[in-house]
Amino acid sequence: MNADFPRVLTLLRKEQGISQKLAAKELGISQALLSHYEKGIRECGLDFVVRAADFYGVSCDYLLGRSPDRNGATLHVEDIPEPEAAGKENVLKGSILPVLNKKLIANSLNILFDLLQKGNNKTLINETSNFLMMSVYRMFRIVFSANPKNQQTFFTVPSSMANAKATAQMAVSEACAAAVADGSFADDPIQNAEAFTITSEKLSQEYPLFASSLVNLVQNCENKMK
Repeated sequence: MNADFPRVLTLLRKEQGISQKLAAKELGISQALLSHYEKGIRECGLDFVVRAADFYGVSCDYLLGRSPDRNGATLHVEDIPEPEAAGKENVLKGSILPVLNKKLIANSLNILFDLLQKGNNKTLINETSNFLMMSVYRMFRIVFSANPKNQQTFFTVPSSMANAKATAQMAVSEACAAAVADGSFADDPIQNAEAFTITSEKLSQEYPLFASSLVNLVQNCENKMK
C-alpha cells in the first residue's frame, strides 16, 4: 500500500466527523485494525480499499492518492477548455485588479508558449511548463489555506512539505531549461535558435494583441526587483 493511503483514510474519517470506533464498525473491522491502517502500521487488502472507498463516497484511486479528483477522473487534452472559454467561472467581478493581472499573465503566456512551439524543443517546453505549473500550485495552496475549513484531502502532499518540495522542483526545472537555452544540455539541443529571435519590433508585429501585456509584465517585475 502506498504512503498516501493512511493519511487520506484518516482525513476522510475526520472530515465526516465520525469516530474511529464508528468507522471501524461500519467497515466491518476492529477499531485496533483500523487504527493500524490509519497509522500505516499494517497494510490492508484490496477488499478493504473497495469497502472504504464506497463508505466514504470516493474512488479507489482517490483513496490511494492516485487521483486528486474524488471520482478518480483523469484529464485529457480534449477535455481542457480554452482559457477564454465562456462560462461563469471565467467572469471576474468586482475589483479591476485581478482582471488586469490575469490578462497580463495570460497574454504573456500566449507569447511564451507560441515561442516554445516554434522552437519545438521537448525539454524546454516540459521544464518551462513544470516551472509555471508549480508556481500556480504554490500560490493556489496559499489561497486554499486562507480558510481552515477547506477540504484537507484536496492535496496529497502534506502542507509542511509542499512548499519546500515545490521550490526544489521549480529550481530543477529552471536549471534544466537554462541548460537547454545556453546549449549545455547535450541530450536535447536546440535545433532552431532562429525561432527564438526576439526584438520589440518583432513582438509587436507577430503579437499585436499581446505584446504590450508582455512588455508591461516585464516592466512590473523589474520594478519590483529594484
